[in-house]
Amino acid sequence: MKFLRYILFPIVPIYYAVTWLRNYFYDIGVFKSKSYHFPVIAVGNLSVGGTGKTPMVEYLIGFLKDKKHIATLSRGYKRSTEGFYLADKNASAKTLGDEPFQFYRKFKNEIDVAVDADRQNGIAHLMQQEKAPEVILLDDAYQHRKVQAGFYILLTTYHDLFTKDWVLPTGNLREPRAGAKRANCIVVTKCPENLNALEKDKIIKQIQPKASQQVFFSTIRYSNYVLSENKKLNLETLQDFTLVTGIANATPLVDYLKAKELKFKHLHYKDHYDFTDADIALFREQSLIVTTEKDYVRLLPFDLQDKVFYLPIEIHIDKTEAFNTSVLDFILT
Repeated sequence: MKFLRYILFPIVPIYYAVTWLRNYFYDIGVFKSKSYHFPVIAVGNLSVGGTGKTPMVEYLIGFLKDKKHIATLSRGYKRSTEGFYLADKNASAKTLGDEPFQFYRKFKNEIDVAVDADRQNGIAHLMQQEKAPEVILLDDAYQHRKVQAGFYILLTTYHDLFTKDWVLPTGNLREPRAGAKRANCIVVTKCPENLNALEKDKIIKQIQPKASQQVFFSTIRYSNYVLSENKKLNLETLQDFTLVTGIANATPLVDYLKAKELKFKHLHYKDHYDFTDADIALFREQSLIVTTEKDYVRLLPFDLQDKVFYLPIEIHIDKTEAFNTSVLDFILT
């Protein structure tokens, strides 16, 4: 795969030019963006792959849901439905997509969860609801420039900073690095817990934020227990289990479990993987499965609840008060 990426290097200037020109046309008004008179927050990244968008959206939901009526709007990747779809009691990972369904399962009585590949259309439908949202969180919408969000949160991972990357197809960037200048704040995700101030300053210098941009650092914190629909098990008591992941980057999770000296085998699948009948048959043969919450919601229809558990995670943001204040200031002004 890496060899193929190197072979495709001559395409990089073409991809760079096309994406740069597209952004330039939006910047000067040739391509039109729609802005809104109510708060719209976009969470996204410059790169393909997992940068921690879902935990960040969940963090924002948890922080804001008691202050404002919140709606999330996602594309709904790989869902079976089309157009605008508002989650209800019949929703599933199939109809919503795995990440939006994860939001719905966790916050269904407190927020609205919707999907629409056309974010303008999705926002219009949300605002037509009997109880219209007061704040809309756009998941993975940094490049969806037909909508002009009022506040952009750009994520980049500690081990794969956008500053060190190339655009597709040789690198992982969806657009040139200059796109970071559109962000209101930048969060370096999946940092080690012991990241010191000197290293943070070094990363900030690499990012070269504008004077108006704040840079934050976040870490993933794993729970000390795993959950199913009706059970809770202490993680450290688990013996000889199977780890199943269908996410972009499972390395942090694997490293965490190894650091706890737990014994497990790892079945790794690509991001948003559709499990086959053969996969499910294999899972039924396992004594105990630990997975991510995103994978868990896709496994729910297969009646594996007696042996499948997910490991909850949350993110911790350094300078939490400053981050929260920046979001609140946007919403309340």
